[in-house]
Amino acid sequence: MDVFLQGASDALTLSTILSVIGGIFLGYMVGVLPGLSRPAALSVAVPLTYAMSPIGAIAFLVGVTKASAAGGATGAILLNTPGEPSSAATTFDGYPLARKGQATRALKTALYASVFGDLVATFTLILLASSLARFALKMGPVEMTAVMIFALSFIAALSGDSLSRGIISGVLGLFLATIGLDPESATPRMTFGHIELFDGIPLIAATVGMLAFTEMLIQVQTLFANRENNTEPEGIALETDKEIRFEDVKRTFPVTLRATGIGIAAGIIPGLGPTIGAFLSYAINKRLAKPDDCYGEGDLKGVAATEAADNAVLPASLIPLFAIGLPGSVSAAILVSAFMLHGVQPGPLVFEQHPRLIYGIYVSMIVASLVMLVVGRLGLTIFARITQVPARFIIPFVVLFCVVGTYLERDTVFSVFAMLALGVLGYVMQRFGYSVVTFLIGFVIGPLFELSLRQALIVTNHSPVEVFQHPIAVGFLIASMAALLLFLRSER
Repeated sequence: MDVFLQGASDALTLSTILSVIGGIFLGYMVGVLPGLSRPAALSVAVPLTYAMSPIGAIAFLVGVTKASAAGGATGAILLNTPGEPSSAATTFDGYPLARKGQATRALKTALYASVFGDLVATFTLILLASSLARFALKMGPVEMTAVMIFALSFIAALSGDSLSRGIISGVLGLFLATIGLDPESATPRMTFGHIELFDGIPLIAATVGMLAFTEMLIQVQTLFANRENNTEPEGIALETDKEIRFEDVKRTFPVTLRATGIGIAAGIIPGLGPTIGAFLSYAINKRLAKPDDCYGEGDLKGVAATEAADNAVLPASLIPLFAIGLPGSVSAAILVSAFMLHGVQPGPLVFEQHPRLIYGIYVSMIVASLVMLVVGRLGLTIFARITQVPARFIIPFVVLFCVVGTYLERDTVFSVFAMLALGVLGYVMQRFGYSVVTFLIGFVIGPLFELSLRQALIVTNHSPVEVFQHPIAVGFLIASMAALLLFLRSER
């Protein structure tokens, strides 16, 4: 208890709290601007912590990571421009809500769901780090392949009006995800001699292009169509409903709770990360929707489903990091360098060698969640004013952010051209009724699915019978088949 109180006192000093606040503000800026991803921000921020104390440094970086996850929802809801790839799923219901004049309600729901998911995952980290990390160790290539198959089975649930078109879109996403170097032999595939494609199509370019730039093309088309009448195109409406009522909380709380659990699972299992966690949460919650729900048309449940899962991933990803030294996400992997910079080696011995620091980090994470709630709540009024700007002024700025954001990811003009091309592809797909949602699910899951599948084939010696030696994988495969049969049956 004395060690805990010492760690808590370290976390509650003025310098540490100021570090948390600074990280929160930086994280929100990173989250709002497309292209400035969490890993990139953390990579830049780690050297800035050299002169800080260990607890102040980690608290600052935790603030950056948590707030960037919450801030990514702002652009996704107001402009259909996700600041983070994991925020792409928030656009499915967040932006339609903004167009209905409910931007503030959507922002509040996103903020509260983010903080809830973050806090629950943080307490899960504090209480169950060691035991849950042992579960993460059991997730090998065979289990990861089964998890990916389970995630892909939900393409049927997100296909919209046409199952066949949804599947075609998902397969197209999987196909484009194979561009680049072969994960085993490093042989270039479909690069056509362009060295820029060796790392594949940039994820930021895909999400920003297929969502934000596509939406701007649609807005431009509507703008020209309405020019003769001298009217604004149908875009974001004036706000008519800003309050979150008890009925909204009652509707969204079960979804938020379920999404938090999915996000914690995605964080514990190394390799999944927030993007897959958010998309998987949206797919599962949409499949479990009630008859009066309207996922994809502007439902607060859809916003809560993605934001709670997204923000639950980071604290959960620290579970295997603290317990066994294995980071559960890219952000957690970058935090390893911050620990090493201050002479701390993450792993099982960290609880014995640095208990005061660990308890201080736990308390600072809770403080960061509360600061994020206050900062996000105060910023809602400012953010919501974007909805009052006419579309003819918004479009150029959004396109500019799209270009700058995709360029910053790899510092190449190629990323910009990829974003523009995928934006046009998204526009064509929407015109002919093909699902952009299933395309992005296939594209996001594709690289990890291929790598896990190739490794699983080696582990099992290409023998399907060997799969039965992995009970966790068998469980996910049975769940995948059951889900797929249920989806196909509901289509009849």
